[in-house]
Amino acid sequence: MEIVIGIDIGGTKTKIGLVDKNGKCLVKTFFRTKEFPDLDTYLDKIRSTSEELIENLGKKVTVLGCGIGAPNASSKRGTIENASNLLWKGSVPILEKLKERMDMPMRIMNDASAAALGEMLFGRGRNMTDFIVVTLGTGFGAGIVANGQLIDGYDGFAGELGHVDMTIGDGRLTGLGVRGGLEAYVSATGLKRTIMYMLSKYIVDSRFKDVAYNDLHGEDITKAAEEGDIIAIKAFDYTAKIMALALANFTAFTQPEAFILMGGLVNSGKWIKEPLDKYFNEYLLDVYKGKVKLLESGMDGKTAAICGAAALIWEDKK
Repeated sequence: MEIVIGIDIGGTKTKIGLVDKNGKCLVKTFFRTKEFPDLDTYLDKIRSTSEELIENLGKKVTVLGCGIGAPNASSKRGTIENASNLLWKGSVPILEKLKERMDMPMRIMNDASAAALGEMLFGRGRNMTDFIVVTLGTGFGAGIVANGQLIDGYDGFAGELGHVDMTIGDGRLTGLGVRGGLEAYVSATGLKRTIMYMLSKYIVDSRFKDVAYNDLHGEDITKAAEEGDIIAIKAFDYTAKIMALALANFTAFTQPEAFILMGGLVNSGKWIKEPLDKYFNEYLLDVYKGKVKLLESGMDGKTAAICGAAALIWEDKK
């Protein structure tokens, strides 16, 4: 059996899995990224974890390579550049150092772009030539496919749409220090900040009145909306309105057939999707109305990032 090692490097967790040619993650695991502040020790952990997964699979396999999705990853340089949510700072030559430990074909790419490649090979994008994947987690990421090709950019950093300056309200800072940037509003973190903003704006009863920011969780906000909490409902509406404006603007770049949404914020269901649909169609230029779909990912949410990373290698084998 031929498999690819898929690695998703996140600020909180590093997820590793073995992925077959159909995009099925056969086995997976994770460890906490921040427990390895030393890069060499971290890369040793990746190697040993990958070896354990292959051994535990219990089948004879041929490893075709290793694909890695990571924040601020340059596919052209094989580096991670100044990622705000990782402990290793500056330009980190992660591909070069990992190849010293794992002798196999290897590619790295920005995690959202890797997710777009995964959708193109294994998910909703299989029959599309033009779409944009939007990842809504701690931040806001985007991977762009146009004319059947992933838009990687001159230096491998295309698709940083979460740091587009929306010049909104109080001008919140994104993780890269962009004031008024999109991800400061449209993300799991942005939603929490919006709850606090709504509490300061409206004098109404809410379960969040006595809740500290660090004790806020997305699931609690969704549950509150389901119970009729006005602050939660207004926060989702505010978030959806900003996101809709951004997606309507992005439509003019490449005229995608669809935006494919993935990540924790999408799990809020109708509270984010219904206002998003409404505002998106309002903001679209007439020439685009009725032509752009808002879809959820076609990959399993628990393994989508791993499969997206693995797609970096499987792409060359299709």
